[in-house]
Order: sequence, then C-alpha cells, then structure tokens
Amino acid sequence: MTRTPSMKAKIISLAAVFAFCTGALAAGESEGKVDAETEAAIMAKLAAMECQMAPDDIEATEDGYDLDDVICKGGKQFDIEFDKDLNEIGRRAE
Repeated sequence: MTRTPSMKAKIISLAAVFAFCTGALAAGESEGKVDAETEAAIMAKLAAMECQMAPDDIEATEDGYDLDDVICKGGKQFDIEFDKDLNEIGRRAE
C-alpha cells in the first residue's frame, strides 16, 4: 500500500519552502542591493539636504542604508546612515 503525505507533512514542507525563500530575499537585501525607487528617493533626500553622491555608493543594510562618500554643501565629505524610512540616523566626517 502506497502512503501519501499527510496534510500536516504538506504544511510543514510548504512552511519550510516559505522560510527558505523569505531568507533568500532578506539575504539579497543585506548584500547591499537597492531598488531603483529607493535609490531615487535617497538621491532626492540628499538633494534636499544639499548633498550629492554616486548612487553606486548606496548600500542596503539590515537597519536601513549606508551612504558612502557623500559630499555636502561646503565641500565636506561624510558617510551617512539612513533608517528604512530615510531618516538620518548617523553621520561621520571623512
């Protein structure tokens, strides 16, 4: 007699696949990739702050975004941190 997987086994299998996929997506974000919409929002925020940078220097982190080599009005260079809502949470002079 052939035994088919129970409903519980199917649910556990689906949950495992979901967890794996969710982890893979989160890993992609933590690798520093930023989508075009977020990049544009960050660049607009920097312009409002009278700062500029190369978009390639934006890195997604677990908590938000790290911006490297940001040049602000007056010519000073900083590394700036934004949270996920694009609020500045840190700045360090270079």
